[in-house]
Amino acid sequence: MAVERKKILLRLDPVVHDALARWAADDLRSTNAQIEYLLRRALADAGRLPGGLSKPRRPGRPPKEEDDG
Repeated sequence: MAVERKKILLRLDPVVHDALARWAADDLRSTNAQIEYLLRRALADAGRLPGGLSKPRRPGRPPKEEDDG
């Protein structure tokens, strides 16, 4: 079962956003996924990544869900 993801409003300098969007495109991620990736990496580097955290989604298009019926 999927856990509902939290939604936040994030204000960024346009230059920072553009750089982040280009980096995300290079890594085949959405800008949102890139932000989450970087936050997870920063938490891990700081020793603050909580246990039991779901795995991050892989870069690229999400896999198609199979129809059970």
